[in-house]
Amino acid sequence: MKSLVFLLLAAVLVEGKVFERCAWARTMKSFGMDGYRGISLANWVCLTKWESGYNTSAINHNRDKSTDYGIFQINSRWWCNDTRIKTANGCQIMCSQLLTDDVSVAIRCAKQVVSDPQGIAAWVGWRVHCKNQDVTKYLDGCGLNLSFL
Repeated sequence: MKSLVFLLLAAVLVEGKVFERCAWARTMKSFGMDGYRGISLANWVCLTKWESGYNTSAINHNRDKSTDYGIFQINSRWWCNDTRIKTANGCQIMCSQLLTDDVSVAIRCAKQVVSDPQGIAAWVGWRVHCKNQDVTKYLDGCGLNLSFL
């Protein structure tokens, strides 16, 4: 019974959001993602489309027992602590912080991830769907003034 109460409480506390593409692009732009580390806003939008479908509460369990969390699918083995596996916790956060509609923590952590030598290539979704592609379509119709394309 205690487990059921905990799960219900956790479900109430973790309120995610699925962003509309242009709203997500505007949000990332407001957090300085356009051109961050030389990465265009279109690449960020493409990455998050393929990693989570713009869903802040997305979770993916991996074969190596790690888990990917949130809109950027941040991995628990390297970047956050989910208390389930040994972690490097590069962003110094609990993984649950990546699952809310407050994306500031997720964006800060994504910036940390791309500061690593692997950069944006750390994300499989970006490598498979965005790398060497025309990603400008991810910003079509969004009416953004971009500093970096």
